[in-house]
Amino acid sequence: MAKILYGQPVVDSIKSDLAERVKTLKEKSVSPGLAILRAGERPDDIAYENRLTTMCEMLGIRHRTEEVDRSVSQYDLAAALERLNRRSDVHGIIVFRPLPDHIDDDMICDLISVDKDIDCMNPDNLKGLFTGRNKAFAPCTAEAVIELLRFYGFQLDGANVAIINRSSVIGKPLTLLFLDQNSTVMICHSHTKNIKAITRSADIVVTGTGKGEYFGPEYVSPGTVVVDVGISFKEDGTMTGDVEFDAVCEKAAAVTPVPKGIGGITSAILLRHIIESAEKYAW
Repeated sequence: MAKILYGQPVVDSIKSDLAERVKTLKEKSVSPGLAILRAGERPDDIAYENRLTTMCEMLGIRHRTEEVDRSVSQYDLAAALERLNRRSDVHGIIVFRPLPDHIDDDMICDLISVDKDIDCMNPDNLKGLFTGRNKAFAPCTAEAVIELLRFYGFQLDGANVAIINRSSVIGKPLTLLFLDQNSTVMICHSHTKNIKAITRSADIVVTGTGKGEYFGPEYVSPGTVVVDVGISFKEDGTMTGDVEFDAVCEKAAAVTPVPKGIGGITSAILLRHIIESAEKYAW
């Protein structure tokens, strides 16, 4: 039976460290601040915002939300973002996506201040992550995967890793983070041949397709560690991940659940990035 890799112990460890760092910053008269730019009131956005703001309040991080209508013009959305870029009391900015269809997503990402881009949306930060020439914040979900694996003591140096996702939010940056740990990485996607053979031979598999419960026991071997970052919903509204959880648990060595897995760690990483940004300001 697989070990279940719950996210909450990882979150608690991160929060304990952050609470001390916030205290130190406030002794230097610096109060870390988060700004959320949200278009409309999508239920997923509201739920995520509530989780973030609750954690902010627990840690003593200030937060503000700039809400615009879903019909907002490109000009007005860009102006709202520029106002947040200029605020000295804002150390981290996150723009909730997907943005409305009429908005140029790339342009908005380009406008986020490099120093306040806590989820690596600005392409300049993505370049920095690739080249290693600056200390860009990694996308939070990708960093959360590494955080979880290290917390539970899994060997990353020399590990064979299969990632079923090639997006710029998860698969591509996560590949770089694993390479930094001296892992050997194979990226899989919809055109990859023999995915099951690849994942069965991997020490660690990260899946993020958003296809509910498609990943069954035939994808793993005894000893496989499976990290599920996929999110989808059943007809009854129940959240599920990519993994057919009960069946995979019967065969794999360790599996993250959905929910109660990577999601909470992702939020905690975001808050850590805010504090790291504020620390640069303070020092």
